[in-house]
Amino acid sequence: MIEGSSDSGITGKLRYGMVGGGPGAFIGDVHRKSIALDGMSVIAAGCFSRSWDNTLATGKSLGIPEDRLYKTFDDMAAAEGRRSDKIDFVVIVTPNASHYPAAKAFLNQGIHVVCDKPLCFEVQEAKELAELAKKNGLLFGVTYTYTGFPAVKHAREMIRRGEIGDILYVNGEYPQDWLITPQEKEGSKQAEWRTDPQRAGKSNCVGDIGSHIENMVSYVTGLKIKSLLARLDKIGPGRVLDDNATIMLEYTNGAKGVYWSSQIAMGNDNGLKFRVFGTKGGIEWRVEDPNYLRISLLGKPITTLSRGRDVFYPRAQSLSRIPSGHPEGYFEAMGNIYKTFAGALLKTKAGESLAEDDLDFPNIEDGINGVTFIGKCVESSQKGAVWVNF
Repeated sequence: MIEGSSDSGITGKLRYGMVGGGPGAFIGDVHRKSIALDGMSVIAAGCFSRSWDNTLATGKSLGIPEDRLYKTFDDMAAAEGRRSDKIDFVVIVTPNASHYPAAKAFLNQGIHVVCDKPLCFEVQEAKELAELAKKNGLLFGVTYTYTGFPAVKHAREMIRRGEIGDILYVNGEYPQDWLITPQEKEGSKQAEWRTDPQRAGKSNCVGDIGSHIENMVSYVTGLKIKSLLARLDKIGPGRVLDDNATIMLEYTNGAKGVYWSSQIAMGNDNGLKFRVFGTKGGIEWRVEDPNYLRISLLGKPITTLSRGRDVFYPRAQSLSRIPSGHPEGYFEAMGNIYKTFAGALLKTKAGESLAEDDLDFPNIEDGINGVTFIGKCVESSQKGAVWVNF
């Protein structure tokens, strides 16, 4: 049995603030709990809701003084930017429409940013945020959470080392069934904003979960998309945004791929999965059984690697938290992203240089790629499901 990883040795405590994540919001509390896992950052400020009463109530429950609670994210960015004890970074967990203006407001105040995905609506907005972060010397993380799993990082290292050979074909899928009924008309806040183009953007299904496939495949394989063909379906009655999508891809190295994302796939809870096939073997991983990798190498028996039992490559092993047989899940994966981001930020504040592993979190370039992917899928579908260059 392999024991969990030891403490990184990084010392110090960061202050962070949060935009969004008030009453009724799912993801904000997930972020707060994930950040708390490693004790590297403490929440110090917030604008948790468009309702001031809700912000006050959330702030009180988190022990935040009222003078660090704000009615708007613009007020928060400006006030925190003036403080000698200002927050080190902000976490943005609002519906998609607020991502770009909120991130811009904090970057302009010299505050590092972590933003939920998708980064924003348009590629030009994403590039503007990237330029602003670069100009101000700021770190920018985008919470594509699933790349935080140790087994995913081990798969990535296997591929980088050429263990499955040259990649020939990739299959990625992410089926759910929660929108098989009209949840947006039945009081579900999560469904209401995701199916509303004013708040979600130009895509629901691809933007919400299909973008996770794009990020995961890009992270694990290093492949670059050359072109794609997408059909975005609007199956739920009266929906104006997609709830099912099928996407064919060609990569710059000549490999092919197919992605499928769905929110109307009856019998599926949260079925993110990838399969990568090369000239020497294949790798398969699924989020609903995240501690295991299925490996098939040419001429050898099919094997299953177990996080905790089997020794992973060093980077993956360093993020394995508990012994074998004890499931590590979503909180731990997101915690790994925040642990890495916080470690990089602490080193930056100390004037230390950053190594590759220090920057192993989804960044602004991943955010740009996600926005580009969403836009190209919508473009292809609107043109009648035709091939478009990436």
